[in-house]
Amino acid sequence: MLQLLSSQQTEKLLTGNYAFSKWSLSMLVTRLKDTYARAPTHMTLVTCTGEMNSFINKYRTTITGNDYTTFQKL
Repeated sequence: MLQLLSSQQTEKLLTGNYAFSKWSLSMLVTRLKDTYARAPTHMTLVTCTGEMNSFINKYRTTITGNDYTTFQKL
């Protein structure tokens, strides 16, 4: 079962270079990377972490394969 991301894991995701097979996940990460790059504050990171975890909760049954592995390595 996919666990929720911590702020530290989200920061790695937003500052790293990861590819995802799901278009919706790629779009979310791209948008959050831009948001965090413009304002790299703790509050922005908390907001981005919340959005990522909401996405994971909503679509956890469709996150599989390489995307799941990427999250596990963060």
